[in-house]
Amino acid sequence: MELLLATRNPHKTREFRELLGSDLNLLGLSASPGISLPGETGRTFEENAIRKAVAVSKHRDLHDRHLLVFADDSGLEVDALGGAPGVFSARYAGENATDQENIGKLLRELSQTRNRAARFRCVLALARNGEVLKTFQGVVDGTIVDLPRGSRGFGYDPVFVPVGFDQTFAELAPEVKNQISHRARAARQLRVALQTGA
Repeated sequence: MELLLATRNPHKTREFRELLGSDLNLLGLSASPGISLPGETGRTFEENAIRKAVAVSKHRDLHDRHLLVFADDSGLEVDALGGAPGVFSARYAGENATDQENIGKLLRELSQTRNRAARFRCVLALARNGEVLKTFQGVVDGTIVDLPRGSRGFGYDPVFVPVGFDQTFAELAPEVKNQISHRARAARQLRVALQTGA
């Protein structure tokens, strides 16, 4: 089965390839410069995921092929910050902020609080021919540590320790992270839906 992920982020494309398995031919948008992604202007992860999946699936080349398209929106929600950075996770420290800049801002804002409870949330939207077919959600709870640790992963992985572990996502082996992450949990639901036609 051929499936298109509506992203130009190579990290996400690689991670979803690993999560969904080799029997699915997962394509990214890197080879399709003519397909543009809409801005993430939604108020929720679900709105953003649907917006991207539907917009990409409307593209004429894909429409003619009836190709299934899915998009994700995901991010970090921190209790002490009222759920921030949330949908602004990728641009928390500014529109073109680096991972290090986003982490730096997060840690500065948490420096005066002991409440470090947080969660990663991922919503996937599946669409075809401009219509959303279904959405899937995965959540993993954890805590934010004081200093970044580990060199694996991306985004906020170096400061997030999932419940039941003492290592950050950036310290965990990829095969462990890919069992418990928010994306893994959402991707499992997507895979079941694709296999069963649900």
